[in-house]
Amino acid sequence: MKGSPPAAAGAAPFPGAAPAEIEKAGRLALEEATSVAALEEATRLLLGRRSQLSLLHQELGKLPADERKGAGRLLNETRSRLEQIVAARRSELEEAERAERLFADRLELTEVTPQPLSGHLHLVTQVRERLEDVFVGMGYEIAEGPEVETDWYNFQALNIPLDHPARDSSDTFFVRVPGGADAYLLRTHTSPVQIHLLERGRLPIYAVAPGQVYRRDTPDATHLPVFHQIEGLVVDRGVSFGDLAGTIETFVHAIFGTGVSTRLRPGYFPFTEPSAEFEITCQICGGGGCRTCSGTGWIELGGCGMVNPPVFEATGVDPEEWSGFAFGFGIDRLAIMRHGIADLRAFVENDVRFLRQF
Repeated sequence: MKGSPPAAAGAAPFPGAAPAEIEKAGRLALEEATSVAALEEATRLLLGRRSQLSLLHQELGKLPADERKGAGRLLNETRSRLEQIVAARRSELEEAERAERLFADRLELTEVTPQPLSGHLHLVTQVRERLEDVFVGMGYEIAEGPEVETDWYNFQALNIPLDHPARDSSDTFFVRVPGGADAYLLRTHTSPVQIHLLERGRLPIYAVAPGQVYRRDTPDATHLPVFHQIEGLVVDRGVSFGDLAGTIETFVHAIFGTGVSTRLRPGYFPFTEPSAEFEITCQICGGGGCRTCSGTGWIELGGCGMVNPPVFEATGVDPEEWSGFAFGFGIDRLAIMRHGIADLRAFVENDVRFLRQF
């Protein structure tokens, strides 16, 4: 702090401390104040009613008349310089405290600074690739087929009768092709890939065909109108239903671990005979029953069975020489079981908070 130089000690015959000594001690006390509150306390002790300066003012009346005027001026000048120091110091401390409050109240923007986001595969795609790895490890090839099929590949060659409900427009998306002689549709399952593989004529066959399929389903916890399946086909000499059951158990344990139970229930599919539905214990409730498994404790993954001889005959394969099995299941349903997701619709709601978890 800068101010006029203090008056010399002994400028007036004051009893006790001289104004110069009071000012020197006062300057030091004001400089040492580290907060506005501490400054106010130092100011009260230095310039208050009971301060040394105030007591010296009260002693002026005891001085001789010729000394009283000079002594009063010295006290007033001393008080004025100290008040200037107080004002300057208060401004400094108030600014420092304001800056400290602003720093304390600041937003930590480094926590929300946008960072370049790198994309990653959707959970369904991740599960699909995991399934492909499992089956390739078992010796299967990966096959593909068109998503727009003819009635022959999607229904007729698979021994699906003309009056089957799946052929109705309430269940299937039909496609109009100008000038097309055949009925075209969005495939309702990946089973048509079986027909393409059998028509190829290269036996034996060990193949899986993952892909997207379409049905007129109302979205709910376990259904979507556009979803994903993986079809499996094995054709060889001497293939039995036991081979099918062992294959299903092998890939289920590879995906979920050995602690998951599987079961086969009798079912009906026109392209397999005998047929079965295969289920696993619900991974949401652990088999106790919940909304996802409709309270049964089991969740159906798909259907399977031995290839029906009419399917072989439709593609020119001799059912007396060759036998085989086929299976198909929903990749989306398998994904919700593997990761404990209660509702299939979460896959298509595009909630980034959900998608970033996988």
